[in-house]
Amino acid sequence: MLDTGNFVLYNSRREVIWQSFDRPTDTLLAGQHLSTDQQLFSSASESDQSTGIFRLKMQWDGNLVQYPIDTPDDKNAYWWSETNGDGNNVTLYLNNDGYLYLLNATGEYVKNFTTSRGPPKEGIIYLMRLDTDGIFRLYSYNATQNADLSEVWSSSDKKCLPFGLCGLNGFCVMNDRNAECKCLPGFRPLSQGNWTAGCVRNFTTESCVRMDAATRHTIQPVSNTVWDDATYAVLTSLTNEECQKACLQDCNCEAVIYNDQSCSKQRLPLKYGRRDLSATSILFIKVGETGSNENGTNGFMSEGKEKPFRRDVLFAITLTIAFALVTLAVSGFIVYRYRVRLHEMLPIEGNSRMIENLSPRSYTYEELKRVTKDFAEEIGKGAFGTVYKGTLLNSLKVVAVKKLEKVSSDGESEFQTEVKIIGRTHHRNLVQLLGYCLDGHNRLLVYEYMSNGSLADLLFTPEKRPCWDERMGIARNIARGLLYLHEECESQIIHCDIKPQNILINEYRRAKISDFGLSKLLKPDQTNTTTRIRGTRGYVAPEWHKNLPVTVKADIYSFGIVLLEIICCRRSVDWRLPDDETLLEEWVYSCFQAHELEKLVHDELIDRRQLERMVKVALWCILEEPSLRPPTRKVLLMMEGTVDIPIPPSPTSFLSAI
Repeated sequence: MLDTGNFVLYNSRREVIWQSFDRPTDTLLAGQHLSTDQQLFSSASESDQSTGIFRLKMQWDGNLVQYPIDTPDDKNAYWWSETNGDGNNVTLYLNNDGYLYLLNATGEYVKNFTTSRGPPKEGIIYLMRLDTDGIFRLYSYNATQNADLSEVWSSSDKKCLPFGLCGLNGFCVMNDRNAECKCLPGFRPLSQGNWTAGCVRNFTTESCVRMDAATRHTIQPVSNTVWDDATYAVLTSLTNEECQKACLQDCNCEAVIYNDQSCSKQRLPLKYGRRDLSATSILFIKVGETGSNENGTNGFMSEGKEKPFRRDVLFAITLTIAFALVTLAVSGFIVYRYRVRLHEMLPIEGNSRMIENLSPRSYTYEELKRVTKDFAEEIGKGAFGTVYKGTLLNSLKVVAVKKLEKVSSDGESEFQTEVKIIGRTHHRNLVQLLGYCLDGHNRLLVYEYMSNGSLADLLFTPEKRPCWDERMGIARNIARGLLYLHEECESQIIHCDIKPQNILINEYRRAKISDFGLSKLLKPDQTNTTTRIRGTRGYVAPEWHKNLPVTVKADIYSFGIVLLEIICCRRSVDWRLPDDETLLEEWVYSCFQAHELEKLVHDELIDRRQLERMVKVALWCILEEPSLRPPTRKVLLMMEGTVDIPIPPSPTSFLSAI
């Protein structure tokens, strides 16, 4: 252990074969550097040194950049050194005198963050740290006085700048010089004292099927805030009030951003929120009505001196209602005709992005032949049909058209189920159904196009294999999609066939669950179902084979197998491997017991605590007894590090499922 703080391992020739300075975590000490493609990760909190939610990366392009964790390198940066293209192999250095700077491979100074302070002073130690709030700072420490750390320099004085500081559905505001987190109206903190866990609704959302859903919500404004764009539909040339009304009447709209006659509809969760007094847009969030105002009155008047005016108010209301009824009787038919005509025109004219996002559109077979250029480009094939690439003629939007072939009773059932289920589910981690065709014996489905193919394509093709952070982001995407299917949509849905081939990846490397053809739709009062075996061997839960009632825990089992494949980048069954590694779940558990988890990732540089957490989550998910598997929401919380994970028991192999 050197005086610099570097822990060094030498061989017999005094050659350095390993040193801790080459494996930085959240801190650089004097004499240490951050080389190209290396990262610092913040701690979860001052008392919890596990990996937090921010990272600082020295990129290949010469830029030193800060991101939220689990985001790609080209998206959601909130601070950068503005040195991209300034040389090859740029490195961040910290000297003994507190001089913090960037140097390229030719020895040229690219950027100085601080200035040299001359010869190092005795007893003064410098360190640079990526703090838990997402800002990296340079500190000095006087060892002779045993004083606290003193801040010398920081990457930013804007404490609300880091994305994700307040979690999902929360936003950061400055109170004097301190950053504080607030929840959106109608939301509460998920975990008291842990704002990075975000906020959740404090009311139950209405069903999209209920026609009176708009009357059970109100719109509340949140001014001077900025958010990550989660727009799914844009309406133009609207007033502020018309924008709010459009959101209330759209059961899929959970928030709306209004700015200069532009109305951008949003789905939850909202992320990266922060107060910005220069922002001109206004966020309106849909919240559940309580039926009364804050002080308990009925909303028309309070007790006291206003009471004598009650009769006049009621009389005025009666006259207004009578006039409205007469007006409706005269104009109702005209309004109805206008709305029907407008609905018929919009898909053809393409004036609004709203229609295609709300419900699937019906196509003729000839239309889809033109969309796919007579089914020229095949991009996938499944048990029930082939998928072709196409382009919608009116919007030039690329789509995937699934043509069901040899339609048997099962195929017909699959088609009807997909249209019924996907047509009324809307989530960022579910593949969106845009349209369908019921034309004679032809059965086709039109989906959004996922440019990066399936998760299987990425995991099992070495040259496409994503890094650890991307893989974990994909795993969380899948968990969020399952949470929606199991707990948040109108009727609980068991997917029944979760596997890498049914997880599609879009251009932003976001994972979405696809292929609901084998899903089992449950009525609201049902919690399980008994049916013939569905799904794919290797991913099927043991209860299918035992003729036991099947619940959402069957999807949890399949997700656990997929999570192990995501961790290890290999298939769950591989007969080419040695006998003790053939079955992935058995091999993983043996490595877990032997404390040899590094074998699972082939020496990939990964935070061991995060690796262990993900392995434990997967092992809990694949337990043979369904009741022992965690519910979907807890799976997601365990993956995010919000809750502790006990040591999992041994999962019993179910060889007949192979």
